Amino acid sequence: MSATPESDALDQGLQLVIPGKIESPGDGWTWVAEGWKLFARAPLMWVVAIVIVVVLAILVSIVPFIGSLAFQVAQPVLAGGFVAGCRSLENGGDFELEHLFSGFSKRFGSLAVVGLVFLAGEIVIFLVFALFVGFSVLGAFMTGDPGVLMESLAASWLALLLGVLVMLGLFMPLLAAYWFAPALVMIHDMKPMEAMKASFVACLRNFVPMFIYGLVMLVPLVVAMIPFGLGLLVWVPVAITSTYVAYRRIFTEG
Repeated sequence: MSATPESDALDQGLQLVIPGKIESPGDGWTWVAEGWKLFARAPLMWVVAIVIVVVLAILVSIVPFIGSLAFQVAQPVLAGGFVAGCRSLENGGDFELEHLFSGFSKRFGSLAVVGLVFLAGEIVIFLVFALFVGFSVLGAFMTGDPGVLMESLAASWLALLLGVLVMLGLFMPLLAAYWFAPALVMIHDMKPMEAMKASFVACLRNFVPMFIYGLVMLVPLVVAMIPFGLGLLVWVPVAITSTYVAYRRIFTEG
């Protein structure tokens, strides 16, 4: 029987390595393979956990605008729970519901700050995108009229293309800063900004294996979308567990 996450020392036996180790290019595949093994130790619970998160997202979205923002801020808190579940499985324990929600009782404030910073970054990127494409295009989108929208897009296609490229260029560093932050906060109690900085540096230092990892995960993502998206019930957990494996290999000894 596994201990509850509240009584577990998540970092027990782990030595934090900063700024993180540099993995070889082929390790991008290793992350996925090892992540699959973690998933395979409790496949049913992983599926149940993802369904619970989806249901929570739907319920929260009932409150217009505020609900969606609140859920986005809570995402790293839930991610912290997934990290606790991965740590338990790694130690030979179970993945239980207590793990899923442990981020709300352990490191909640720091994890929520990570969510707020990520949300603020997304808002800034959206505003930059709006400056490129023009608020007229966004206004056309808000009308809900396909004819008006297509006419506006046709008149602004070059600005739209440039805006998308700039948006992607800004979003990738933001995503890199977020990628390992929940694990660093949840397990090592790092400060939110320190965790995001460490995550960004680690992703930059491991650009090639991260790129290989993205390519490896892209193919099953396409397959997962085919049967009405039901394959995401497996793909999302493997994305979570493989990210945990990458964190362990890059940031820890022990």
